[in-house]
Amino acid sequence: MLDYNLILDAAQRLKKRVRRTELIQAHHFSERLGLPLYFKCENLQRTGAFKIRGALNFMTAQSREALAGGVITASAGNHAQGVAFSADLLGVKAVVYMPESTPPQKVFATRDYGAEVVLEGKNFDEACAAALRQAEQTGALFVHPFNDPLVMAGQGTIGLELLEDIPDLANVLVPIGGGGLIAGIARAIKETHPHVRVIGVESAAAPSMRQAVKAGEVLTIPIRASLADGIAVKTAGSNTFPVVRDYVDEIVLVDEEEIALAIVSLMERNKLMVEGAGAVGLAALLNGKVKKITGKTVALLSGGNIDVKTIAVVVERGLLAAGRYLKLKVELDDVPGALARLAAEIAEARANISIITHDRRSESLPIGRTEVLVELETRGAEHIHEVTRHLGKCGYQIEVIK
Repeated sequence: MLDYNLILDAAQRLKKRVRRTELIQAHHFSERLGLPLYFKCENLQRTGAFKIRGALNFMTAQSREALAGGVITASAGNHAQGVAFSADLLGVKAVVYMPESTPPQKVFATRDYGAEVVLEGKNFDEACAAALRQAEQTGALFVHPFNDPLVMAGQGTIGLELLEDIPDLANVLVPIGGGGLIAGIARAIKETHPHVRVIGVESAAAPSMRQAVKAGEVLTIPIRASLADGIAVKTAGSNTFPVVRDYVDEIVLVDEEEIALAIVSLMERNKLMVEGAGAVGLAALLNGKVKKITGKTVALLSGGNIDVKTIAVVVERGLLAAGRYLKLKVELDDVPGALARLAAEIAEARANISIITHDRRSESLPIGRTEVLVELETRGAEHIHEVTRHLGKCGYQIEVIK
């Protein structure tokens, strides 16, 4: 089990070495949810995520002899940058194994901090297995991304900061991957404030910790690709699991559309760039996944390392989930003015055409007919209903494309 004194030691060790991140009140979401909501902005850390805390705490706790052979780790991105930055700070060689699917931005950022990056494996678990084999062969010190008490203790310093900033804290929502972050925070908070409700949030595509708690033991489960790639872990930590089991009150799941909408909402309402893993707490609140929640609540924004291509996908999915983007397929008579009349009816429904594609060459179309794909900007689910109802009354046969 994680000793509370390790977290206190970590706080002293990390003082003035990592950023004490801002705690901001989310006024829009507070009004929407009917409770005082705050964001703990770990996305504003030097490396863009909370992982620097655990990595730096682990490495500064080691002797120079232990670090002489360098360090090695595996990560989907954020831990990689934390280790690379810490190694550069301490003058230590670092090798980082990352899954082949890691977003380029995270690979480039890790290399910029001076680490050697090896892309291997389809997911974190395969990359981690490769890193462990290399550590055994070379004698380099392995820095586990979550399953080490010193790493957990470093992440737990967030919990201490939350209690200092909000002594009457009622709830905190924390993302869960392998469990190091929530284990540290839950242990730090429950030691002195056992009444605080600690809620873990996982992607429904990778619910390894929830399954472990349900089964009473660590399991390896199949996972799917997720916008929250930073918490897509097949197997929860063997050391984090008992801490989560004993100190975390509940674990809820969010799906991909909910994550996408939360990312977009954070950009629009709070001007905060947050990656998928960092947005799951807000996603859980916005979609009613946490029942009977009252009092001062913190959603931890654990990271902000999201690449441009992912942002484009996320914005589209978020707008779709919010009912602010509509894709339609419409079949028209292939005669002059048909397309203009369709555009006029769309304007009558007060929707804005974003993209329109006209195709009369499809073999599936009867002679004299043409197919039009239209992408519209809309104002919500009710407006979408108004648009489709109006076009239907005008005699158009439409198909909504998901």
